[in-house]
Amino acid sequence: MGLELAEIVRRYGQSYRQRFADRLLPSHRRALRAIEQCRTEALGGHIYTCPQCDQVQYRYHSCRNRHCPKCQHEQAQAWLAQQEMLLLPVPYFLLTFTLPAGLRRVTRRHQRLLCDLLFRTSAAATQRLAGDPRFIGGQVGLIGVLHTWTRDLRYHPHVHYLVPAGGLAADGETWLPARTNFLLPVRALSRLFRGHFRQALRKDASFAKVPAEVWTQEWVVHAKPVGSGHAALKYLAPYIFRVALSNRRLVRLENERVTFRYTDSQSGKTRFCTLPVHQFLHRFLQHVLPRGFVKVRYYGFFGPRNRTRLGALQRLLNLHAAEIQSTAQVSSPAPERSVAEAIVRCPDCGHPMEVRIVLPAQARHPP
Repeated sequence: MGLELAEIVRRYGQSYRQRFADRLLPSHRRALRAIEQCRTEALGGHIYTCPQCDQVQYRYHSCRNRHCPKCQHEQAQAWLAQQEMLLLPVPYFLLTFTLPAGLRRVTRRHQRLLCDLLFRTSAAATQRLAGDPRFIGGQVGLIGVLHTWTRDLRYHPHVHYLVPAGGLAADGETWLPARTNFLLPVRALSRLFRGHFRQALRKDASFAKVPAEVWTQEWVVHAKPVGSGHAALKYLAPYIFRVALSNRRLVRLENERVTFRYTDSQSGKTRFCTLPVHQFLHRFLQHVLPRGFVKVRYYGFFGPRNRTRLGALQRLLNLHAAEIQSTAQVSSPAPERSVAEAIVRCPDCGHPMEVRIVLPAQARHPP
């Protein structure tokens, strides 16, 4: 087995907590504790035996913390399947709204407030411009996913929206298709986004901490066509149930320094980043979101209260009846099956193994 984040946290998590005790957020403490205990005897588990060949296996429980690299794969697949049932049979665009560098320090210190504003103001700006008859002239639907990291783990908050190429007219029945390979003018959208964000942030004391030049520079908004939307959903799904760094990217832990690999976004080449272990943990933890923060949000006719309207829109656009029925049953992602519910097969003979002993947890299950 290769190097894992859990091993790094177990070896250096305590010293990190001691060094930054007065500045460590509760969400960071919870994440460190969960990663340390994930799939260890601390959380309990089950002992399986094979009735055919007497093979014995220990299976410890996962922590299910959304920032643990060992957990959440099943939720990602369930979410992907459900979102695909929401898709309309039209072309799609991927809209990306990025906060400027001058805002990132404030955002990192006030994640709940500013990441929420990032969602609300970018969605409002999109709806306002989409309502202009020169572009679409109706309400659009948006599936938004928050993403806070670059490939080398730097803090870079932005939101991706999957948006159908068209909107719903005011009568709630007429579909208004967008122009071919064009959704909205991104320069106008970026300025509208900046204005909405500034106006909303002025109501909070953190506004005074933002450098003045942030409000005069151009903000980055990017739009690109993504075909039917299926490939874009597969791209977004891992960001929802995956942390900033997977275990397979870890290369080595040596002399209290961590090396990990990443792909350079410009050249496509593999690069390596080596950091002192505490700096590495800091880069990782800055992407841990506040407890209960919702990183996937739906707007317009994709909103939870508009699923009936979405079903009508799908019928209008000639989706098959079976898909419409499936969409009507969409609620929330199916919970991850516990270790006890999964079918465990013997690694030697492949026969289903049986639970013989339940191991109690030795510590409180992390939230």
